[in-house]
Amino acid sequence: MASIRKHAKGWRAEVARQGVRKSMMFPTRQEAKDWAARQEYEILNSGKLAAAKPFGEVMDRYAREVSSTKRGARWEIIRLEKMRRDRIASVQVGKLAAVDFSDWRDRRLREVAPSSVLREMELMSSVLTVARRDWGMIAVNPMKDVRRPRAPNKRDRLPTADEMDRLAFVAGEDLTKSTARAFHAFLFAIETAMRAGEITGLTWNHIHIDQCFAHLPETKNGTARDVPLSAEAVRLLQALPHSDRVFGLTSASLDALWRSVRDRAGADGLTFHDSRHVAITRLSRKLDVLALARMVGHKNISELMTYYDATAADLAKRLD
Repeated sequence: MASIRKHAKGWRAEVARQGVRKSMMFPTRQEAKDWAARQEYEILNSGKLAAAKPFGEVMDRYAREVSSTKRGARWEIIRLEKMRRDRIASVQVGKLAAVDFSDWRDRRLREVAPSSVLREMELMSSVLTVARRDWGMIAVNPMKDVRRPRAPNKRDRLPTADEMDRLAFVAGEDLTKSTARAFHAFLFAIETAMRAGEITGLTWNHIHIDQCFAHLPETKNGTARDVPLSAEAVRLLQALPHSDRVFGLTSASLDALWRSVRDRAGADGLTFHDSRHVAITRLSRKLDVLALARMVGHKNISELMTYYDATAADLAKRLD
């Protein structure tokens, strides 16, 4: 119930409904009554009011309150901003149905690859789950009834020896130049299976040359880990000019430099992340599966199969 009380500085309106308590001061009694009535209505009809918000506003709130707390915040927020420009963003979140997302999915599949649509669908589903569970805007997540596109085949793009030679030639050997350090980072990734963001985040206080490991205080899965360094990985580090960041690159600059080197070298389709495939396949010959999972930061051992690319011929050599 609402109560209006005279106060030395005016009129205090107090509202207590469904466990929600609010109060505010006003210069006149009528203003206090109007405010109290409005607050009671909003509390009693909070579900209806929340469900009436456009889906785009819900995505905005998710970007501010949830995405911003994640390590990959920048890319997730960019993806949400793109999705917000689609017409589905104008639909009230309480009126969204599986058919709306099926229509959106089919339109997106005409524009981008199935893998991109899958990532966007998972992000939309996360937004709706938070809207249901934490914000009380909807009773069910309509994305649960939407068919996902077929997952693409596992990526098996590995650099050939000729491509590695061309990449090295284009990048050059002068490590005072950022182009050369970008390829140097690729070589380091092949030795360590570290991700691009983990490599660019390295500072020298993370490197323990005497004990042959690098400490990663922040990783993709949110936990710190220590990465053992091979003799070649140590050599690559010691060849670098000294700067606060070990490789003197940001994630954005490494991405741009790598793409430039790759394109000039004619290594079509090769990504920096393909280094992780090479590394895990090579490391599997030296480490047992538990040690390998710990080194590369996989909590689920089955995830290693995403990157493991040993051929039947390679496996045959181990049989004799």
